[in-house]
Amino acid sequence: MTQLATASRPVITEPAVAATPSAPRGDRRLPSLTGLRWAAAFVVFGLHISVSGLFTNDSRAEHVAMVLFGNGASGVSFFFILSGFVMMWAFRPDDRPLRFWRRRVARIYPVHVITALAAILLALALKSEDLPKPGPALTNLLLIHAWWPDYAHNQSMDKVSWSLACEAFFYLVFPFVGPLAHRLSARAATVMAGGSAVIAMAIPIAAHAENVHWPVHILPIARVFEFTLGIALARLVVLGRWRGPGMEVSLAVTLIGYFTAPALPYDYGYIVPTLIGFALLIPAAATADLRGAASVWRSPVMIRLGELSFSFYMVHLLVMHAVRALFPKLKHIESIPGSLTAAGIFTLALGVTWLTYRYVEVPANRLIMGRSTLFRRRVAVTS
Repeated sequence: MTQLATASRPVITEPAVAATPSAPRGDRRLPSLTGLRWAAAFVVFGLHISVSGLFTNDSRAEHVAMVLFGNGASGVSFFFILSGFVMMWAFRPDDRPLRFWRRRVARIYPVHVITALAAILLALALKSEDLPKPGPALTNLLLIHAWWPDYAHNQSMDKVSWSLACEAFFYLVFPFVGPLAHRLSARAATVMAGGSAVIAMAIPIAAHAENVHWPVHILPIARVFEFTLGIALARLVVLGRWRGPGMEVSLAVTLIGYFTAPALPYDYGYIVPTLIGFALLIPAAATADLRGAASVWRSPVMIRLGELSFSFYMVHLLVMHAVRALFPKLKHIESIPGSLTAAGIFTLALGVTWLTYRYVEVPANRLIMGRSTLFRRRVAVTS
């Protein structure tokens, strides 16, 4: 599920890449992708609210929640594709691996450490069984816990951090994949995009069986093809050779996949139904920004929320667990109080998000990178 940009307005930009034929000269910002990041984080939140037990006493409310957010986990797939897209968009041939990795550590690690510590403190305060043992805690802090098949490891501490372990693997390989992708012709990039999409969808289909959640959905090597899909799509946009549909059609394809996913077998729903839609929507949003076309996703509100999306993703489940533990009677309630409770949890999570962004994410990045280089290359990446 990771992003970086200016301290006040992070938008995706890369001045080092030659302008595509459709891009206004000198304007490389892709703010719509920042806004879309928020939408992806929000559906993940919606999924966790839907399965939290708030609406189990009201079958209709529970059904509505699951229709709206039952496929919210697909937001992580969007993050992985977007991550590859943005890294390729921001690629510089003269960039060195150590500099790249330093930027990535500065971007995600401070928030990861803070939320991991918060998860431990929360487990201690609540005397919860979620308190990790030293081994899982260490693998979590090193962002390698998604490589372990057992729940105690890959869901340790802040449970959503498994996706950061996937991102860490993507960051590790990108300095070696990026230069190769930078040399691809449009035809080769198209083949790479198609091959990545086919493999990403084939893995859950081929693995259709009992208890396949870890090797299909959490194991980093299984999710890397979404990342390489994003790389190939960005290469096509950089070359000015993207020929996909516009925002409206791409969004429609995405929504059709999103809302039909619950009708498919569980193993397929996280990736297969929405992959094509995401692969159309991300370059469509990018090219719309380059042309200066209208886009609701780059409104000031959406951009601001997109800035907060990484911190929101990392804190929302901890806030949810804390509220449910402190107020156990908030489970199994009717639709109206349940909806009000969900709205309250969202508001509280957004407040904690702002504090995390303002007092952890930005200053820690400044500390690691140095004030002069912190936001020199404004990049928004999802993890």
